[in-house]
Amino acid sequence: MNIIVTGASKGIGFELATKFALHGNHHIIAIARDESKLEMLRNTCEEINPQAKLYPIPFDLASDNLANTNLKELIAKRLPHIDILINNAGLLVNSHLLNLSDDDLWRMIRVNFAAPAQLIKLLLPMMRQGSHVVNISSMGGFQGSAKFPGLSIYSATKAALAILTECLAEEQKEAGIAFNCLALGAVATEMLAEAFPGYKAPTSAAEMADFICNFALTGNRYFNGKILPVTISTP
Repeated sequence: MNIIVTGASKGIGFELATKFALHGNHHIIAIARDESKLEMLRNTCEEINPQAKLYPIPFDLASDNLANTNLKELIAKRLPHIDILINNAGLLVNSHLLNLSDDDLWRMIRVNFAAPAQLIKLLLPMMRQGSHVVNISSMGGFQGSAKFPGLSIYSATKAALAILTECLAEEQKEAGIAFNCLALGAVATEMLAEAFPGYKAPTSAAEMADFICNFALTGNRYFNGKILPVTISTP
């Protein structure tokens, strides 16, 4: 399959790319800002499975307008079509709204919501019947879940991504392109550690990546337009 993973230089994204390489001879595009970490990822995937192909694309998804970049051309040079797109890249700044800088506010909006929306818009013409878009949201953006101070904008952007998923599933129903959203609970990643120093998450990045990998490959057989909580805690 032809697969795109954003936020692939570390955490869940890095583990996801390695899981796809392990599970088959897929062609994987890995998008992230850190070129050196992407090269490390490519070497790791080649060691796991030389038949799988990983193409690193260093790119900052916080760019104001993805349509004015060459990202689509870079992807099209490597993949003739797209079977799976996983919008995994995320940004979390733990701060009460009154203390949050405007720059951090808009960066969270761009990375967590605007970039996935623009990326989907750019790449939809490369998708076909049976393609699967998986948007990675958070339990913070899941209606009725526990909420925490300092995460108002982060949670709101993740909630927006969830609603976008529902709407696009309806828009693309006739085209046979599935959209689903996974609302993740706490996962042991660098992003979580920076936002909540000392907190011990119950799930590792590798464990969560294993679930997301399997869901991306098979979940569209059973789900479309769904927002699915992926957490061991309640509510």
